[in-house]
Amino acid sequence: MLAETLMPDLRFLLLPLPGFAMLPFGGFLDKLRFTGDEEDYSRQRYCTWSVLGVEAGEVESSSGAAVRVDLTPEQIRLIDYDYLVVFGGRSASATEALAPRYGELLQEAATQRVKLVSIDNACFLLAACGLLEGHKVVVHWRHESEFRASYPRIPVVSEQLYCIDGSRISCAGGLAAIDLAVELLARACGRTRAMKGLADMLVDESRSSQHQVRSREDVAAAGRHVGRAIALMRHWMASGKTMEDMAERVGISRRQLDRLFQAAYGMTASDYWSDMRLRHVEWRLLNSSHSLALIADEVGMADPGYLAKVFRKRFGVTPAALRKAARPAQGGR
Repeated sequence: MLAETLMPDLRFLLLPLPGFAMLPFGGFLDKLRFTGDEEDYSRQRYCTWSVLGVEAGEVESSSGAAVRVDLTPEQIRLIDYDYLVVFGGRSASATEALAPRYGELLQEAATQRVKLVSIDNACFLLAACGLLEGHKVVVHWRHESEFRASYPRIPVVSEQLYCIDGSRISCAGGLAAIDLAVELLARACGRTRAMKGLADMLVDESRSSQHQVRSREDVAAAGRHVGRAIALMRHWMASGKTMEDMAERVGISRRQLDRLFQAAYGMTASDYWSDMRLRHVEWRLLNSSHSLALIADEVGMADPGYLAKVFRKRFGVTPAALRKAARPAQGGR
């Protein structure tokens, strides 16, 4: 009976946003579940959690599966919780647009000294609400250029799974949410309890925030120098950096860098970087409502007209036509 009266080490509010990604939500929640009890009974002893929503009912994920809301803001005292974990989804612009609806709740949580955790694109919502000023943030690699262009005064930490910066914590999403959960639990419950259940989840080990994802092309494909160069290309996508700058940072000559890219991809490093920018533009056109001018800024092209010209040459269609053709297929997603 004594265990029933234990005060939990940590208390979490989980806030899934409309269209949230189910993978990080499920991974984070299941890690709490395994740590919360001595066995696999899902009891909330050593940590507690509730699903929060701005209104009662359900929140639908990007996959169409829905999660039931346990509590609404009127039913809680934010001061009773340690973390408010906000789960974003695929569309950064749609997440930003939620600021008027969620801003008051997030601002009040910050006032009550609740630590705010952004998962995946939820960092766009916190930034739109002015809650990341003076803090560093980790952004999913696919949205890093978009975030830098939208919030140039907020430092972005590249090549990390998550970042703990005082009362603001950010995570790139996906399975990295499990790694972040382990780290937060370890700080309050100890490493042994934090690691509990990973084997049941078929997770080999907890990864550090600095872990490099091996499935990324810049890590797996063509060796250390090329991998480092591609990482810099993503980081410098909107910058005025040159290929000479790139080669110097990587630590080899420009000619050697081109030889390595030719061997791996059949094109020079410069051509690879140009194609990366155009593929980023394609993805943004299909997954946001932002103007071509704004997207051009993200890839360091000052002239949207020139971007449209090279885009058509690369993909055989204009940016406007691509976006128009994709809209019926996207539906609510």
